[in-house]
Amino acid sequence: MKTSGNGISAPLAAVPDEAPPHHLGHRDRLRQRFLDAGDAALPDYELLELLLFRSIPRRDVKPLAKQLIQHFGSFAEVIGAPLSRLQEVDGVGESAALDLKIVEAALKRAMKGQVAKKPVLSSWSAVIDYCRLAMAFAEREQFRILFLDKKNALIADEVQQTGTVDHTPVYPREVMRRALELSATALILVHNHPTRSNRSRWITHKHAESLGNSRIFGLA
Repeated sequence: MKTSGNGISAPLAAVPDEAPPHHLGHRDRLRQRFLDAGDAALPDYELLELLLFRSIPRRDVKPLAKQLIQHFGSFAEVIGAPLSRLQEVDGVGESAALDLKIVEAALKRAMKGQVAKKPVLSSWSAVIDYCRLAMAFAEREQFRILFLDKKNALIADEVQQTGTVDHTPVYPREVMRRALELSATALILVHNHPTRSNRSRWITHKHAESLGNSRIFGLA
């Protein structure tokens, strides 16, 4: 009760309850759509929203998800972007960027599990998908080697060298030494080209030719 100047008490005006943020209902609806129909029912930005919900709990993240897709080009490129570049986008803090990198790491681990200890030639598409996820969006050139045993099963997957945007130094002697250490009988050489440099492609072929001439390993 509130007392007026003439001593008469008057009831206080009711204060309306604060309406909940509109994005809370959106989050519930989006989660339900995912539960009902799976990821196929969601465009890329909505799937990205689901990931951002956990690290940004009190804000509408739809604009941020769309901004990330537009900035990097695709869902895969957002997940594959370096931590520092993710944090350059306004609204992406360390926690959100780290969560996205954890998702990338989990995807790599799962895809690597599909090719580990299996004949590579019988799961070639899985090998290509794994290498694409691991390297396609790297900003610097990498020279990756998949070491295989006599049954063409994966022994080890290692980045042998990381270089600049258009050059990676590779030393065939070091490749052969590591293969012998692992008792590998075949190698798959994988190399990305961030700048699509013809010179870089030529160097890659020369390295493969050098190793092939050793007549020790099979190359793919």
